[in-house]
Amino acid sequence: MKILIAEDDFLSRNVLKRVLVNWGHEVVEASDGEEAWETLQAEDGPRLAVLDWIMPGMAGIDVVRKVRDCLSSEERYVYIILLTQKGSKNDMVEGLAAGADDYIVKPFDHSELQVRIRNGQRIVELQSALTEANLELRNALAQVKKLSGFLPICAACKKIRDDKGYWQQIEAYIRDHSEAEFSHSICPDCSRKLYPELYENE
Repeated sequence: MKILIAEDDFLSRNVLKRVLVNWGHEVVEASDGEEAWETLQAEDGPRLAVLDWIMPGMAGIDVVRKVRDCLSSEERYVYIILLTQKGSKNDMVEGLAAGADDYIVKPFDHSELQVRIRNGQRIVELQSALTEANLELRNALAQVKKLSGFLPICAACKKIRDDKGYWQQIEAYIRDHSEAEFSHSICPDCSRKLYPELYENE
């Protein structure tokens, strides 16, 4: 999975990068909050981010707020872990209230971080599946709506008037506005009218 590391300390960033790469992840690095924010805005930006709280320029918690305020969670949810030395309860509450999904205090335990990264990856994958399902549902509803509302239909020949004012056979109209296909046959009533000789002996 592609993961963003935003950490201004080169040594700490390099250690975290090696750990994540060893776990099979693709790592994108940022040395400050502004760079992290630019990276997360990209169309193919990372869906999981590990942010230091205290960074030059834009702090990690401010990056969290901008992500939640500016990026559509429905289209592309970004799972954010704050990794920081700020370990008080009030700090944790503030970080989570800003929109962080998880909070880890430095120095971090490798096993704990790995579990939390896996949790984040699972949530991102579930969110992606949900977004795809919602898109399929919207597309299906759009197809259904094509045949909703009032349809002007001729009382004599049963043709339907389309949005451009043209009159179409009902089969042509339905075919153009849905995925339905037709197979033609003759109902019993019409068969009696068209071929009365077939029913003379009844």
